[in-house]
Amino acid sequence: MFRKNDFILLGVIFSAMGVGIGLPEFGRVFAPYPLYFMMSVLFFSFLKIDFLQVFHEVRRKALILFILCLFKLCVIPVGLFFLTQTISPEYAVPVLLLSGISTGVVAPFISGLLEASSLLVLMMVVVTSLLSPFSLPALVSLLVGQTIEISFLIMVKILAMVVFIPAVAAFLLRSLSPPLLEKCEKVQSPVSLLLFAFINLGVFAKYSSFFIEAPMKVGESILVAFVLSIIYHVVGFLVTWGRKREDRLAGAISFAYMNNVLIVAFSSQFFGPLSPTLAALYMLPFFTMIVPARIVGHLMK
Repeated sequence: MFRKNDFILLGVIFSAMGVGIGLPEFGRVFAPYPLYFMMSVLFFSFLKIDFLQVFHEVRRKALILFILCLFKLCVIPVGLFFLTQTISPEYAVPVLLLSGISTGVVAPFISGLLEASSLLVLMMVVVTSLLSPFSLPALVSLLVGQTIEISFLIMVKILAMVVFIPAVAAFLLRSLSPPLLEKCEKVQSPVSLLLFAFINLGVFAKYSSFFIEAPMKVGESILVAFVLSIIYHVVGFLVTWGRKREDRLAGAISFAYMNNVLIVAFSSQFFGPLSPTLAALYMLPFFTMIVPARIVGHLMK
């Protein structure tokens, strides 16, 4: 079910989108900085993760973790890229980017709501966050490299900077200054909301004319986002078939709840308006699919 904070998050994100589109001159003030805002968001999100504890537990679930990572970072994005290229080629790259990014830092919270294996989801967050700065640029270069001008190394450099610097900073803060860590955790929610707003203001001001001239694309992108979310959940359940209920839910969560805001920030630097649009509008199924997933989870009992 929706919580008050979920409505606040959706309200902030879509209000910022609206302001960016309707008042592009104001939004363009933030346009050069989405990646830096995203680094700050990830820093606050990584504060709650004890990386040493996660790595210590990895061996216990090494096989299922390997399978989930293989599907999350390779099989699903490649499969959906070719499927989308056949059905609607203009969505092929946006779908590839969204599908191939790491499991979201909010996924462990979702796993708690759905009574999934939070440890497995947390492992997916850490491992895919470390691997996606290399795997996603490799997929983009391999599958669409001839049609885009951005190089593999540039993509790796950008994504590695955005992910690794916040991760290292959070790890050092946890190790060196626990009191400061607690203070940062207390302001995480309001600061993250503000940063999400800044990201959307900058991104959607840049593509203001696209939204005004092509409103049908927004509705179309919402439909695509919901279809993708259903596919991610179903594949997660199927890949973990035969395992206990908690692991099957963890598989679905690991696939369906990704760092879509990172794709908003990243894709706006190098790709057309459709990629950040799809990634931003994925916020709708991101939250509304929690209830159907909970119902399916209860049916598994």
